[in-house]
Amino acid sequence: MHSKLIYVIFATVLLIAGILVAIFLAESVPNGAGLAHAQFNGMRVGGNGAARLEHIGFLAFAFQALLLLLIVCLAALGVAEERRSRGFWAYMGGTLLFSLFVWWQMYSNHQAFLETGVTNYFMGFPVATAWQVYGTWLAAIPLIILYSVGFRKFIFTDEDEQKFERLLEHIAKKSEQ
Repeated sequence: MHSKLIYVIFATVLLIAGILVAIFLAESVPNGAGLAHAQFNGMRVGGNGAARLEHIGFLAFAFQALLLLLIVCLAALGVAEERRSRGFWAYMGGTLLFSLFVWWQMYSNHQAFLETGVTNYFMGFPVATAWQVYGTWLAAIPLIILYSVGFRKFIFTDEDEQKFERLLEHIAKKSEQ
């Protein structure tokens, strides 16, 4: 009963750890933590965004992509192995692809801003921020739907409930003795 999913999760966590080590060891940039704000005490102003991402931009992108994979895998781990059908995996794959698309939009729009210096807006925010504000929660909705609509099919079936009730009865009988 060794699920391949456990190995995928383990490999993903190892890759994330490796990326964190690589980010930690990457060359630091001057004023990478920002500069003191000219008007507001205690506030910091970001320095050169392109310079801050020069050595770790791809690593940061890969870290988030792996984190999204980990979230989907951990959600799948909450479903009994015998209930992980092809349709289930297709749904989870679609969820991952949608999340990765939102992340790509955030990242690529931010990179476009850094390259051009031009800020485009969508619904009151710069485009990359709009993807963050609207897209992040939107990308979580498929997992919420899976849990709420598919609860009785994937998470806690009627059969599971009957087993649980029998277990409670068994425990109650044992405690009466």
